[in-house]
Amino acid sequence: MKWPRPAEISCRTLRVWQRNYGVYRKTWKISFIPPLLEPLLYIAAFSLGLAIMVGDLDIGGRTVSYTTFIAPALVAVAIMYNAFFETTYNSFVRMYYQKTFDALLATPLNLEEIILGEILWAATKAVIATALMGTVIALCGLFAFPGALLLLPLALLGGLLFAALGMICTALSPGIETFNLPVFLFITPMFLFSGTFFPLQNLPVWAQGVAQALPLTHLVALVRGCSLHLWSAGLWLSLLYLLAATLIFLPIAIALMVRRIVR
Repeated sequence: MKWPRPAEISCRTLRVWQRNYGVYRKTWKISFIPPLLEPLLYIAAFSLGLAIMVGDLDIGGRTVSYTTFIAPALVAVAIMYNAFFETTYNSFVRMYYQKTFDALLATPLNLEEIILGEILWAATKAVIATALMGTVIALCGLFAFPGALLLLPLALLGGLLFAALGMICTALSPGIETFNLPVFLFITPMFLFSGTFFPLQNLPVWAQGVAQALPLTHLVALVRGCSLHLWSAGLWLSLLYLLAATLIFLPIAIALMVRRIVR
């Protein structure tokens, strides 16, 4: 497996991003609807139904409603979904069915630049979804400012990480139907057990340790801490986790994809 070198990557990478953005602009109305309506549906369901049963929660020494607790997690999950599914299903379609990668290789772009451009675009979609969902949730009075403004750089960081993880799955998957496996074994457990719908303290001790190894756990903690002003020293550890994981998995994703395409 050949590791990517910085010298192999230039500003031409942005052309891949620009190409995907151009396609996105043609369907932006459809793409905008889910991030705008999804938080409203979740908030309505939880505030009118489950929140009444659960009551208030004690988080970081503060008492918050269950709806307030769940709102930041919705943004974190959106970051994961938008980035991961962009570099799995969408990138696979562009690579295998639409032959977009072949067309891009006919230009001065190299494989490393194409793959990095795909990952950057996936992270951009995560940022767009965060901006839309964050605006809706903020209008509902569930976010605190100015801390909530930090969600955009967090979306970029989380988007890069989950986009890299998705690209690794694309590099290792023989067919598009195989993506059901990482979604079932990786994405769904994180969605359920990363502090999204209930505090991690409710889990057994061994399960809390497993949850701390999941990237979404740390993204949820950071998004919740910033958007609700629940500051703690543990947020620095979560930030360090995301930074380190991104620096590790990003070059791995590029190297594995290069190996797959060259084969």
